[in-house]
Amino acid sequence: MGALAHAIVEPWSHGFMQRAMAELVLVGIIGGVLGCWVIFYELSYSAESLAHALFPGLVVAALAGVPLLIGGAVGVLGAAILVATAGRTPEIGHDAAVAVVITGLFGLGVVLALSPASPPGLAGLLFGDLLGVTGSDIKLAATLATAAIIALVLCHRLLLAVGFDRSAARAFGARPLVADLALLTLLAAAILIGVQGLGNLLVLAVIIGPAATARLYASRMTPMMALAAAIAIAGGAAGLYLSYYADTAAGASVAIVLVATYVLALAARQAL
Repeated sequence: MGALAHAIVEPWSHGFMQRAMAELVLVGIIGGVLGCWVIFYELSYSAESLAHALFPGLVVAALAGVPLLIGGAVGVLGAAILVATAGRTPEIGHDAAVAVVITGLFGLGVVLALSPASPPGLAGLLFGDLLGVTGSDIKLAATLATAAIIALVLCHRLLLAVGFDRSAARAFGARPLVADLALLTLLAAAILIGVQGLGNLLVLAVIIGPAATARLYASRMTPMMALAAAIAIAGGAAGLYLSYYADTAAGASVAIVLVATYVLALAARQAL
């Protein structure tokens, strides 16, 4: 029992593990709650596209030494303009325009991040550096997460009305366009919160995975959100244990645990 207790407690004696867990708690709360809306609105693919659209803006912001939030916002705005412009061409169409623009932007971001002329560390925007999170990163994440949670509380009725019946939402004073814009804005904020620790490629695991797992066992939105946040935080802790003892990448370990949790939960549900 003594050896087991030591194995459980010992990783948390390191400051980098404590900071990584604090970051995962913040990302898990906002990601778990927001992820339920993303799944409810069937925006999982849009969420992935948004994450890719953000990437070149994040890289340019890092190169210029400006906050990633500004770079991410510029990246989203640029992507929206390019998609709208390309989508107006009849020979291309909206779906093809989204695929071409998002793929092109992501490729541009990768080229910039992995260029020999770029300073070291930019590649971390792809996969994150969870164990390298600083106190300043956590403070910024806490500020954004608090603002996002407040916004989600204020928008709860709007999102619920539009999500359940988009065509009848206007009769209750709810505007679908406002709900869509609010949800995408909050999604961008959640990606920015998690990108420092998990990177552009892995942050969606914390947004989509726990929410998808919670949906298997909860039918009402509020319990689903609470369960998704709990799964995200527990999965984050399990991923850090895996990373610590198996000497694997922390962000990837968290993503693997969250995906495995969904697969096991789905298997258990089908076996019932």
